[in-house]
Amino acid sequence: MSTGAIITVLANIPWGQVIDNAPKVADGAARLWGAVTGSRKPAAPEPGAQPLSETDRLKTEVAALESATLALQEQMRASSELIKALADQNTQLVQRVEMNRVRLMRVSVVAGVVGLLLAAAVVYLFLQA
Repeated sequence: MSTGAIITVLANIPWGQVIDNAPKVADGAARLWGAVTGSRKPAAPEPGAQPLSETDRLKTEVAALESATLALQEQMRASSELIKALADQNTQLVQRVEMNRVRLMRVSVVAGVVGLLLAAAVVYLFLQA
């Protein structure tokens, strides 16, 4: 791709929309990263505390599993929001690139026709002289 074509493509990217959506994407990525990297340490039993009965220990484990499940659901929701925002931006960029491709083809066809007409005119003028 030539430098002019690259500059044309970059000039036609909706930078305003990209910049407007950048904070949303960054916030979503930060929340997702924080949720994924946040480590949860299991609670250690207090020294001198009475040992838990099997039922109490199972209830504690179930509660821990439920909170872990809720945390995973929140991570999935944050991931989904981030993926949706990125997909929307990608769709907009692809539409703009396709529109620029069509415009470039039209300009190329017009330039080719004009070039042929100019060449024909030059040949005609040389034949007249």
